[in-house]
Amino acid sequence: MSQVKQVGLLAAGCQPWNKDVCVASGDRFAYCATLAIYVYQLDHRYNEFKLYAIMSEHKKTITAISWCPHNSDMFASASADNLIIIWNVAEQKVIARLDNTKGIPASLSWCWNSGEAMAFVSHRGPLYIWTISGADCGVAVHKEAHSFLSDICLFRWHSRKKGKVVFGHTDGSLSIFQPGAKSQKHVLRPESLEGTDEEDPITALEWDPLSTDYLLVSNLHNGIRLVDSESLSCITTFSFPSAAASVQCLAWVPSAPGMFITGDSQVGVLRVWNVSRTTPIDNFKLKKTGFHALHVLSSSPKKKCYSTHSPSKNHHTSSTSEAIPPPTLSQNQAFSLPPGHAVCCFMDGGVGLYDMGEKKWNFLRDLGHVETIFDCKFKPDDPNLLATASFDGTIKVWDINTLTAVYTSPGNEGVIYSLSWAPGDLNCIAGATSRNGAFIWDVKKGKTVTRFNEHGKNGIFCIAWSHKDSKRIATCSGDGFCIIRTIDGKVLHRYKHPAAVFGCDWSQNNNTVRIWDYTQDACINVLSGHKAPVRGLMWNTEVPYLLISGSWDYTIRVWDTRDGTCLDTVYDHGADVYGLTCHPNRPFTMASCSRDSTVRLWSLTPLISPLQINILADQQWEEIIGNTDRAMASDAPPLLCGKVSRDIKQELDKITSNVRIKKLRWFSECLSPPGGSKNLWDLVAVLKNQDDSLLPQNYCKGIMHMKHLVRFKTSKAQELTTVKMSKFGGGVGAPSKEERLKEAAEIHLRLGQIQRYCELMVELGEWDKALSVAPGVSMKYWRKLMQRRADQLIQEGNDEVIPYCIATGDVKKLVSFFTSRGQLNEALLVTQAAREGNIQGPQISAPNGAACGDGNNKSEDYNDLLHRVSKELAEWYFQDGRAVLAACCHLAVNDIELAMSNLIRGNELELAVCVGTVLGDSAMPVTNYALELLARKCMSTTTWDLAADLLTMIPDSEPLLVKLCALYPGSTAEMNDLHEKCHLPTLEECLQIAETYHNEGETFQAVKYYLLSPVPEKALPIGLLYVKEQLSSCDWTLDSVHGILDLLSYIRTDRLMLHKCSEFRNELLIFCGYIAALLAIRRHYNSIVPALYEYTSQLLKCREVTVPTQIEQLSAELDGWRACTHSASKSFEDLPYTPPSESQREVYGILLNRIREEPIEGLIGPDYVTGSNLPSHSDVHTSCLTGLRIQGPVYFLEDGKSAISLNDALMWAKVNPFSPLGTGIRLNPF
Repeated sequence: MSQVKQVGLLAAGCQPWNKDVCVASGDRFAYCATLAIYVYQLDHRYNEFKLYAIMSEHKKTITAISWCPHNSDMFASASADNLIIIWNVAEQKVIARLDNTKGIPASLSWCWNSGEAMAFVSHRGPLYIWTISGADCGVAVHKEAHSFLSDICLFRWHSRKKGKVVFGHTDGSLSIFQPGAKSQKHVLRPESLEGTDEEDPITALEWDPLSTDYLLVSNLHNGIRLVDSESLSCITTFSFPSAAASVQCLAWVPSAPGMFITGDSQVGVLRVWNVSRTTPIDNFKLKKTGFHALHVLSSSPKKKCYSTHSPSKNHHTSSTSEAIPPPTLSQNQAFSLPPGHAVCCFMDGGVGLYDMGEKKWNFLRDLGHVETIFDCKFKPDDPNLLATASFDGTIKVWDINTLTAVYTSPGNEGVIYSLSWAPGDLNCIAGATSRNGAFIWDVKKGKTVTRFNEHGKNGIFCIAWSHKDSKRIATCSGDGFCIIRTIDGKVLHRYKHPAAVFGCDWSQNNNTVRIWDYTQDACINVLSGHKAPVRGLMWNTEVPYLLISGSWDYTIRVWDTRDGTCLDTVYDHGADVYGLTCHPNRPFTMASCSRDSTVRLWSLTPLISPLQINILADQQWEEIIGNTDRAMASDAPPLLCGKVSRDIKQELDKITSNVRIKKLRWFSECLSPPGGSKNLWDLVAVLKNQDDSLLPQNYCKGIMHMKHLVRFKTSKAQELTTVKMSKFGGGVGAPSKEERLKEAAEIHLRLGQIQRYCELMVELGEWDKALSVAPGVSMKYWRKLMQRRADQLIQEGNDEVIPYCIATGDVKKLVSFFTSRGQLNEALLVTQAAREGNIQGPQISAPNGAACGDGNNKSEDYNDLLHRVSKELAEWYFQDGRAVLAACCHLAVNDIELAMSNLIRGNELELAVCVGTVLGDSAMPVTNYALELLARKCMSTTTWDLAADLLTMIPDSEPLLVKLCALYPGSTAEMNDLHEKCHLPTLEECLQIAETYHNEGETFQAVKYYLLSPVPEKALPIGLLYVKEQLSSCDWTLDSVHGILDLLSYIRTDRLMLHKCSEFRNELLIFCGYIAALLAIRRHYNSIVPALYEYTSQLLKCREVTVPTQIEQLSAELDGWRACTHSASKSFEDLPYTPPSESQREVYGILLNRIREEPIEGLIGPDYVTGSNLPSHSDVHTSCLTGLRIQGPVYFLEDGKSAISLNDALMWAKVNPFSPLGTGIRLNPF
């Protein structure tokens, strides 16, 4: 298992160089950066798109991508090295490649008449057809599509007319080919270009999906035309509001016939059109920068439906019958805006999914590098801000907590090779470029304030701002000079080197300069392992022997420089690794940047796990902090030797109260990666009744405690009251029927028939008028009308429902609305506001004059609702691989057990123990379980004493200490020492005690002491016989056998492997496998339940044993579990299914009766570690348990080849300590 843990990913943006760089199919869409393709997939549970995979195989710029129209798992990509690759998205692997395309493919597309053929073209043709498989596999030239007179921009196959294809050229013309018809080359140029040599490239080209001949064409300067490819005539020329507007991309909207959208090239304006009008229906300015690509999803995220009362049409209307309202019209009432989702890519690399119907972003990655990232550095005074320098000519500053870009430099600098922050809080960055010298960028002002040109046009490879003298900056260049200058440009020193200089840096030592002479024939150590040049090197600032290297072989390696051992190798980057950086205040969080255009964040804390556990166990300072000489000693355990650890110790030495609490918090914040740990500790402080004035300024930006939520949001609302909001108008005249209804309504009003007037206004869609006079009927009628309006708006997914629900006090309906849209934070805020009494429906008097409703019951309802919404928000974070933020959600509503359980299920064991220790008794049961798992983690290393220290922190820990001592593999003397530490008898004494208990028939005690004796194998027949007797009875339960099996599983591995124990070993593995399957059902570890049943069945088949468990029984139980749990989790959106049979229900009922309930409710549910959703470029593995591709961290089994996901490994180990390979080797993935 990798010790370096990936905890964050800054994805690249979409490249602006080529045309076909954004595609979609079904519930996926993809875009490409320069060297990698990013695939997003819809998460149906939360109706949101998540990054699913990063496909990286190309070594040069990707020029086009195309999704197979016949198979949503296949797409193709082409690149500038004359390569085309066919990918399987689901398996993330290459299934075919064409290595010599005879030119760079500028555009490619699947042939619509064949799922096995791919067409591609470059420059002036010809069009090549590559048949991927079958009898005709190979590359052929299209019979007619060749010898063009102008370069090809892009081409499109017709989806309905077999073989019909159109090409767009740089001269503004089209070429159209179809079988059985005359070829048309270079036709339909814009009229203004006829007879001239001017070029006006085709920027977009799409066939009308409802026609065989109509085609939408966009030229860069001459706008959009709808043309007839059969008659070669222009049907419609569309007009723009401004002559300066030009179209970069367009797309038809599948859900709205005749409707299409365009993206402007200069400014990010999205325009909605209908072919029946020459002007746009609507315009949305989405960004300041221009569009590059557009794609409308054919299947958009679905919204949950609501069952609301909808009155049927009544032919005999009376003055009180309910009207059926029309749908709410858009601002432009002649055309309803399409309910589509557009994937938008911008010239600055931004990528987003825009909901056109609701006019809002579903998500937006506002900025992203589109090329190689050469350097990355943390801001000296803020470990949450990371700057990156790229080949794309920009520097970007990222907030690593939210993984969003907060600043970007103006750009157009050529290649930026290096950057350096100004010291302290000066908020400036120095950058080194390939052709424009060096510059200083003022981050807050957003502009370049100084430029240095001493190196001329030579590339500057490194720049370093002195942190001891903020007026000095050093640069080194390809001209062989290293120059030191002041920030006003005065050159202080020039150092000449015999060749290009690639690196320079300032000494961080206050008093000394150390000069090393490497010309001597003495090499301390050679670190071998990388297969290509090493570009990035970084020493850890706290552990002096840890060195991290990044190489052009795509890997990052971690070294112990004391003996040259490679401690870990990370394969996740998809191209050369260039930059590595850590912030001194967070020394075990590392950022890396690469030619694959990504920045990745890593936690190095697992490398020093024993040190972290020493802090938890409150060991002496000598076990935590030391000097460099002690730390560098061979085989010495890791010690902290840097400034941040010394500062923490000095601060702790100054205080006299709450020292342990402060120690745990400060070291936890130092060692934990970003992503919620600071937020978590703030909430712990609130629960410990810390004064609110001590909360940090940014507390309100994270997950707040429920008692602060409304107060902080109210304050924010008051700040926003000065903001002016613009309001759009519009609409067309009402038809004559509406005029007649209005006239009738006015008559009813004058007759005093207010309710009929209101119903007619509703039928006309004039809800405001109806609601304004409805109280004249009664408050009850007004309230009912408000609820009807709310129901309609909810059905339409319209945000305007909010005030209606608030006014009527229908909090549950509004919470359901927000929840269905994934707006869980809004749901939480509304629930808390209602709980505090800020949202109340109108008081309706009962006949006796008393107000209806019970305030206490309502408060309890809102409290339950608050916990339910908080739980759902926590689950959203948890499923996204952010267990710490999930825990924050639970702490915010005082649910300590669920918060701690989320940390454990996310394998944040050290953090769970820290937090649980501070929270005290309220967290004790879950803290004890975390301590037990952490002790198991120590059992796989040389830290058995540390495991004992952890277990002694648990009250009544004798059973756990017994297991520890039973498993310990040391010598007799070492075993007795550990026994003494754990207050247990010696080995020989244990043997005597065991025999006494065995003679007395005390099975459990006999097994316990035999395991602690010199002959632990004697425990096996005694314990296994007890298990067989239990399983042979009809009323056995999981708890009646699990205790003794769990104890038996701690037999020393060397004894279990003895040949004389083979039969007992097989029986133990079978029983552990079966009981583990039941435990997995109890804990809802659904992904491993089938694997555990299969594991047990295979052992029963392959090994000769006599046990009461039969294969047929296992099969029936698995079938019953599958049928009944499928039924329970069935949703109305799924396909039809077969309900469970009576026999399956009966079997499953018996299972549930045996399993009983999990003692700690919060531990129910699958494990999901940090980084589970982060895709890897190159390290793709298939699980030997499920046969599926592993997403997130991988855990390798004892054979070194078989792999399972770390999530499955953790769940397996919690219910079955033995490996899935059936070897009897223990699993320890903690």
